[in-house]
Amino acid sequence: MFPTNISLSEKGMTTFFDGTPPFYLVVPVFVVTALFLIALKRRPNLPPSPKALPVLGHLHLLRPLIHHSFRDFAARHGPLFSLRLGSVLCVVASTPDLARELLKTHELTFAARKHNAAIDHLTYQSAFAFAPYGPYWKFIKKLSQTELLGARTLHQFLPIRNGELQHFIRVLHDKSLSSESVNVTQELVKLANNIISQMMLSIRSSGVDSQADEARTLIREVTQIFGEFNVSDFIWFCKHVDFQGYKKRFEDIHKRYDALLEKIIRDREELRRKKRVPRADEVKDFLDMMLDIYEDENSEMKLTREHIKALVLDIFTAGTDTSATSIEWALAELINNPTVLKKAREEISSVVGDHRLVNESDVKSMPYIQAIIKEALRLHPPIPMVARKSVQECRIGGYTIPEDTLLFVNIWAIARDPKVWANPLQFSPERFLEPANGNLTGNIDVKGQHFELLPFGSGRRGCPGISLAMLELPTVLAAMIQCFDWKPCDQAGQEVKAVNMDERPGLTCPRAMNCFACLCRVWAPYRSWQLVIQRVSRWPNMP
Repeated sequence: MFPTNISLSEKGMTTFFDGTPPFYLVVPVFVVTALFLIALKRRPNLPPSPKALPVLGHLHLLRPLIHHSFRDFAARHGPLFSLRLGSVLCVVASTPDLARELLKTHELTFAARKHNAAIDHLTYQSAFAFAPYGPYWKFIKKLSQTELLGARTLHQFLPIRNGELQHFIRVLHDKSLSSESVNVTQELVKLANNIISQMMLSIRSSGVDSQADEARTLIREVTQIFGEFNVSDFIWFCKHVDFQGYKKRFEDIHKRYDALLEKIIRDREELRRKKRVPRADEVKDFLDMMLDIYEDENSEMKLTREHIKALVLDIFTAGTDTSATSIEWALAELINNPTVLKKAREEISSVVGDHRLVNESDVKSMPYIQAIIKEALRLHPPIPMVARKSVQECRIGGYTIPEDTLLFVNIWAIARDPKVWANPLQFSPERFLEPANGNLTGNIDVKGQHFELLPFGSGRRGCPGISLAMLELPTVLAAMIQCFDWKPCDQAGQEVKAVNMDERPGLTCPRAMNCFACLCRVWAPYRSWQLVIQRVSRWPNMP
């Protein structure tokens, strides 16, 4: 039996109750306390933040429309606040002044973009949009500005845009004659996809299982998966666990996309070998331009097939859904604001008349149409938040932003801030007309220098397709206004009071439901339609 009446003191041992604690307990307590104080001292002075949960951080506070959640956080915690999305540190800015400081003053600090598993895999780790700021990114940026999306190339592709617009109007005209409801969302996506498909690869959608149809399906899948939340991208110990089947899906999309692009590239290479010498008047599409560089041993930057496939994907994703969504939002606003629609139609009539279809050269003479596009982009930016990642530590407004912090500039919230815009929720194109009676917003444009309005981003990382967008958007919208009266309806063709303006989650912030409309009256005279149809029937590659 062990004795029960012997104290620790009688054994020659000390306790906390007997006096000084033993050395083997003092040292760990001292070390832990010291490390805690050092960590506390080194902890950066981050912007204010809501209370977080272990592991999840603030993920549990986010609603599906994240830019809405960020606006609500800003109302409680100020225009610059921080969040932890799992193990990822984020900072969110919600004023034009902060946007200017972050995207212009500290542009090189926030010159990177966050990758995730889907982006890296689907873009062959070669995407221009997500490439680090370095030699490859600079080369593709210069190539985009001077060749792929330069003024000369866009002018060469004008017949494609004109032909696709005329085909689009003819399709709507045929539906109006049969009194059927039109799925405007679907038709606009087809139009945008056909323009990009022809400029990129000289293919177009036929509606009967063509390469362009397959490409359109894949691009929509890519855009959708890029906009989805994946747990493994935000919680570090889940990095290699595919909870949602996310990895399996993006690997399947990549396999199908790679097979399609590889076939298109091989077919084009075979065609180039047969041609040998191109005609002097031949207009090269983007694929030919990139293959020229790929085959040029003296090129400034050596492109691989993966680079070409990634760049094609970049331009498809950036130029299809964004354009279609922007036009759809603008049309929805016009249908819900008939006074603005009437004023727009009067401007088109005064500039174009009733003998021909509006074209791109007319837009510069239609300031109200341009103002409508600006106002639609203000209320419904194609991408609701500008996203960047810091490459080094910096200080903003007395706060420290550590390296590798994800930055969001909530341009959607800025557009709805009454401190920035008068009557911000009202659709009022007049705010963008020439300054008069103290109107200070008339000179604001969308090129990235006015931080109240950044639908295309700003600076080096701004959208390189802005020139194409500002040719395409007003022209297509003006043609739709010129040719038809629009009445909102449901899928069955039953008239409704107004177009639903709710959003749904996604990379491009689309409308919650497809837009359906009845084209009640063809506005242009029938003789003009005959001319349009004759021109379309002569256009190559048209069905």
